[in-house]
Amino acid sequence: EVTEKLEEVVMIWIKQIRQVLVESEQIRKETDDVGPSAELEHWKSRMSSFNSLLDEIKSSRVKKIISILQAARSKTLKQWKELDGSITIAANEAKDNVRYLYTLDKFFGPLANASPVMMEHIPSLMSTVCMIYCTSPYYNTSEHMTSLFLKITNQMINTCKTYLCEG
Repeated sequence: EVTEKLEEVVMIWIKQIRQVLVESEQIRKETDDVGPSAELEHWKSRMSSFNSLLDEIKSSRVKKIISILQAARSKTLKQWKELDGSITIAANEAKDNVRYLYTLDKFFGPLANASPVMMEHIPSLMSTVCMIYCTSPYYNTSEHMTSLFLKITNQMINTCKTYLCEG
């Protein structure tokens, strides 16, 4: 009876964790003119969410319940272990992406505040993006790079618009 109650609790956790994972994979709704700082903020938010979830999964309360279910040879543990692995991967991806995107952060301010003749910043910015693409185990996908380049381009367009309106 105790095992059944604990399995019910774990199944609720599994459902909630799956929901978090599904939501994290949904397409982001962003305005057309969002700049590259939004990309860093997105990954910082994901990192915070997944790290909180990992902390909860590693809490003594959860560990006790899982160990009781292990002793009872519960079948729910297979799903639990898969989700635990998925959360760990998602947390590692977010942490890694934040680390890499922080290397671009120093370009975001000058890109936003420069005159349209931003050429001095572009080579270093592109070198850093190339480094991320070549070395990041998670961020080097077409989807992530396209999103980043779109945001960088948006920032350049916004800077030009601001310059024209002030001039």
